[in-house]
Amino acid sequence: MEQVDRSPWWWAVLFLALVVVAWVALQIDFVAITVGFSDPANIRLWGFNLSSNLDFSWMAWTWPTAAFFGTIFLLLCGMAAWEYVSPGGNPRVGVLRFETTRGDRLFLSLLGSAFIHLAWLGLVGPNLWWALALSVVYAVGVFRYV
Repeated sequence: MEQVDRSPWWWAVLFLALVVVAWVALQIDFVAITVGFSDPANIRLWGFNLSSNLDFSWMAWTWPTAAFFGTIFLLLCGMAAWEYVSPGGNPRVGVLRFETTRGDRLFLSLLGSAFIHLAWLGLVGPNLWWALALSVVYAVGVFRYV
């Protein structure tokens, strides 16, 4: 049976799509504040009033927080779809000299991005857009060379 060449270029497209989703979520927050729907009692999702049906008062659920967890959820869904299309995880030995799969590389990129953001907060300040850009470059490097 002839093996189909599945180039790993589309993971970059998936990652870019997730960045766009996070950006759109931030824009929705801006529109909600501008229009006046920032009150959690008015937020409805498919007809359900989120404030009366689900009690998330223990956590500060803001749009950036929701976008963060939504992005991780979408990354995991994307990795599951990738595993379904191309099973096996594409194990390889990279610069760390041990075998890693796609899931390992995703974990390393998320862990490294968390440390990049924490270091940025401690050394530079609360403006995290450059830390996000550095994290994207780091994730591309991890998926390419690790």
